[in-house]
Amino acid sequence: MKMKKIATIIMAAVMAMAPAVNSFAAGFTGGDNVLSVSTNFEVKTLVPWAASEENAFLVLNQAEEGLFRMDADNKPQPALCESYEVSDDKLTYTFHLREGIQWNNGTPVTASDFVFAWLKQMSADATNGYSFIMNDYIVNGYEYNEGSVEADEVGVKAVDDSTLEVQLTNPTPYFLNLTTMVMFFPVNEEFYNEVSDQFTLTPDKMLYCGPYVITEYDPAVGVTFAANDNYWDKDSVQIADAKVRVMKDSTAALSAYQAGELSQVELDSVNVLANQDSPEFSRQTDFRTTYIQFNLTDPVMSNVNIRKAISLAIDRQTLTDKVLADGSAPGFGLVADGMSGDAEKTFRELNGDVSPFDAEKAKEYYDKGVEELGSAPSEVTLLVADDSVSKSVATFIQSELDKNLGLTMVIDTKTVQGRGELMDANNYQFGLTAWGADYDDAMTYLDLWTNGTPYRGNYTDDTYNSLISDAKSQTDDATRLTDMLEAEKKLVDEDAVVSPIYHRGSATLTKSNVKNLISHPIGVPMEFKYAYFE
Repeated sequence: MKMKKIATIIMAAVMAMAPAVNSFAAGFTGGDNVLSVSTNFEVKTLVPWAASEENAFLVLNQAEEGLFRMDADNKPQPALCESYEVSDDKLTYTFHLREGIQWNNGTPVTASDFVFAWLKQMSADATNGYSFIMNDYIVNGYEYNEGSVEADEVGVKAVDDSTLEVQLTNPTPYFLNLTTMVMFFPVNEEFYNEVSDQFTLTPDKMLYCGPYVITEYDPAVGVTFAANDNYWDKDSVQIADAKVRVMKDSTAALSAYQAGELSQVELDSVNVLANQDSPEFSRQTDFRTTYIQFNLTDPVMSNVNIRKAISLAIDRQTLTDKVLADGSAPGFGLVADGMSGDAEKTFRELNGDVSPFDAEKAKEYYDKGVEELGSAPSEVTLLVADDSVSKSVATFIQSELDKNLGLTMVIDTKTVQGRGELMDANNYQFGLTAWGADYDDAMTYLDLWTNGTPYRGNYTDDTYNSLISDAKSQTDDATRLTDMLEAEKKLVDEDAVVSPIYHRGSATLTKSNVKNLISHPIGVPMEFKYAYFE
């Protein structure tokens, strides 16, 4: 969510013990019969091929649906698809849609709706950075993106209204998992053309095929939902009304929970200690890594020894134990703890610590880097989002660099959208950002650094790209795994393009009457569909 998956929803992190009640926009408070959660980032877009943040994925997963939907065990189960076949060579998937499935206005959902949306995501129109999630797998995906082939030459076709055929370039054992993601949801082409550039800006400029419809949407305030009467599985939806509230003020989030306005709230370290014995308390970890992205075109950050020094100077264990203390794990590698490796060990266990803490070595690299630069930088600037957790992490990093390197760090705080725009425009020195896994495989992280974009630090390396390319086409599982292990070491240790900081965990309070509110460590962050009030 992006992909990536992905992960539990980032709900408001709480930074104070006794919060004061914060009034919110009318119509967005919760209630006894309303399922209400919060996010600490604005929901800036709901266009599937433009949305790249978990909060947008959270919203779209309730209002829309793909061929498959994740169950409570994080396994894909048939959703708009009733059945499917796979060819003997594992390269052709044929999906059969459920009979009678409809959009909320009564229009049938057809295979052509999937083709239209998928082609949008595969084309140059996509601005969410997720075109690769299809183009890496579907025949002629990249060629279509580059404009060298026509749409009818791409490996996704509507055989008839209820049959979708997909041709892959290589066997992809996790392809069904991918179809649970927002980018793979259908969009009705006729409706899209009718509303034109107003698509998704207001609830009436969207069609819905998921468990809920959107009744209110304000990017800075939140989203309200009502059960979708035309949903094929509407009898399984037991909660009629739901809300996602944007609450950057973590104090207000806990206050809202205590006032009965939120069904669930995420806690920070202070409130973990105060609430860990509560029957409403629970912990969860997810496949999401917060990391520093260095801009390799910056005069200071272009020096690999400076980058290595900054990475080695950060005591991640202390950060997670003393500052976060919410179940998060130290980021000793880019690929999150618990993700699949081989039959016996996880990827992280196999590759060890590729981003450790070592203050002595950090200073050695820093001194060497300063010598190469000709003088020490007067200061460096870290770009971060304006939520409480990001600011706390940035403050800790600031202290570590001062203590271990004698390096002054300025914190530049922006909205999530503002941070993303600056990184996309190559207007940053180094930035604190995150990625959540879309599927349980290291490739969900590693292939992000093959295209040399400003957001990924302008990194281009033939050896790295070759490792990723071979892993994607490799039919031998052991060789494929070796490629990915070597790629992570090169990206994080040898080239120090990124510095993993922590793998996110969460500690939450959930109202005792709320049952089966499922959070996923990968893919879409949360499921309202299965929840109910006791």
